[in-house]
Amino acid sequence: MGVVSGSLTPMRQRATRPGTESETNSGLRAEVLNAGRKVMSGGVFYGWWLVGLAAFMLTLMSLTVFQGLGTMLVALERQYGWSRTALSGAFSLARVEGAILGPIEGVLVDRIGTRRMVLIGYTMMGLGFIWLSQIDFLGSLGLLSSLPFEFLDERLVHFYASYMFISLGSGLGGWLALIAMVNNWFNRQRSFAMASAMSGIHLGGLLVPVLGLAIERFELNGAAMGIGIFLLLIVGPSVKAIRNRPEDMGLQPDGHRSPMQYDRTVDGQRASHVEDDEPDFTAIQALKTPAFWILTIAQVASSVAIVTLALHLVPKLTDTGMSLSGAGVVVLTYTIVALPSQFVSGYFADRLPKTLMIAFFMFIQGIGILVVALFDSVLMAYVFALMYGVGFGGRSPLTTAIRGEYFGRKAFATIMGVSQLPMNIAMIFAPLFAGYMFDTTGSYIVPFTTFAALTFMGAVMMLFVRKPKQG
Repeated sequence: MGVVSGSLTPMRQRATRPGTESETNSGLRAEVLNAGRKVMSGGVFYGWWLVGLAAFMLTLMSLTVFQGLGTMLVALERQYGWSRTALSGAFSLARVEGAILGPIEGVLVDRIGTRRMVLIGYTMMGLGFIWLSQIDFLGSLGLLSSLPFEFLDERLVHFYASYMFISLGSGLGGWLALIAMVNNWFNRQRSFAMASAMSGIHLGGLLVPVLGLAIERFELNGAAMGIGIFLLLIVGPSVKAIRNRPEDMGLQPDGHRSPMQYDRTVDGQRASHVEDDEPDFTAIQALKTPAFWILTIAQVASSVAIVTLALHLVPKLTDTGMSLSGAGVVVLTYTIVALPSQFVSGYFADRLPKTLMIAFFMFIQGIGILVVALFDSVLMAYVFALMYGVGFGGRSPLTTAIRGEYFGRKAFATIMGVSQLPMNIAMIFAPLFAGYMFDTTGSYIVPFTTFAALTFMGAVMMLFVRKPKQG
C-alpha cells in the first residue's frame, strides 16, 4: 500500500551489513511505535477526534442547508409572498447542480483530500449566507432592469443564486468530504464511526427551534448574516485539525499501529504497509457490480422522501394549525428519537448483516411517512415523529457504511459521488412534485403517499443485495 507517510517519511536510510538486519528492523519498528504514541495520547485514537469534528461540521451543514430548510421556506413565503412551487424551484435547481457536479466532487475528494475540500466548501457556504442576507438590498438596485429579464422579481433571483452558491459549497466540503474522511480512518468499526459522525445531521435538527426563534427575532436577513459570519470564523480552526488518512500519522484504520514488512532491495531496506483483506474497488469496477446499482436505486427510493420532508414538513404541519415553533418541536422530536436509533444501528451493523438492518429501518421510515400523509392531528404528528425518527435515524449511516464495506477506501468518495447522480436527479423533481401537488390540490396526501410507497420498495430491494467479489 505504499511507503509509510506522515511523520515517518522520508525514512532514514541505513547501511546494510551482515548481522545488523534485526537492529535495522527494530529501529524501523520503534519509529512506527513512537508515531503511534503521538496520536494515541490519552488512549484516544485520533480518528475518534475526527469523528467528533465531522459531527460538529455536519451539525452546522444540516441545520443551515437541510433540517432548517422548512423553517426558511415558511419565513420566505411569509416575508415575500412567493409560492411554494417557486421556493421549491431553488432547491430543485440546487439538485441539478448536485447531479452535474456530484461525481466531480467525489473525484476531487479522493484526489485532493477532505482538508482542502472543507476549506473551500465551508468558505463558500459562509459567503453564500452573507449573500442571502442581502437579497433585499441587492433586489432594490434594479440590476436586471436593463436586461430582457426585468419582469423577474430580483429578490427571488438573488435568493436562487445565493442558495445555489450555498448548495455548491455544501456539496464540495460537506457530507461527502467528511464521511469519506471517516471511511478512511475506520474499517472494523466503520458503521459505528459513521453513525457517530452522521449524528451531526440529527443534532442540526435539535437546533431547528433555535433557528426558528432567530428568524422570528432578527428576520431571515439577520439570521442568515449571523450564520455566514459564524461559518467563516470556524472553518480555519476546523481545517487545521483534519487529517485525510491514518497513514498520514503512521497508523492504520481503527487505531492499529502500522505493521511493517521488510523487503531486501539493492538500495537496502524498504518499509511498506502490509495489505489487509478489505476490497479496494475502482469506480469503474464498482459500476460493473449489481450491488452498486441495487444500493443506489434503494437509496434513491428512500431518500427522495427525506429531502422533500426537509422542505415541506414544516409547511404541512403549519397548514394544520401548528405554530412555526410547534412544528419545530415535531422536527425536534423525531431528531431526538433518531439519535439513539442511529447509534444503536451503527453498533449492531458492525456485528449483524447490514442489508437486513437497512431493510428494517426503511420499512419503519415508510410507515412514518404514511402516517403524516394520511392524518392531520397533533397526536398523529408525534406518532410520525416516533416512527420516522427510528427509521430515518437507523437507515442513514448504514446505506453509506455498506458502500465502504463493499468497495473499500481507495475510490470511496468517487463511488459515492457517482451514486448520487441518479439520487440528485430524483431530488430535482420530488420537491417540485410535492409543491405542485399542494398548490393544485391544497394537500400533501398524494406526494407523501407516493414517497411512502417508494420507501417500502427500497426496503424490499435491500433484501437482494450481495457483497461483490473483486475479480
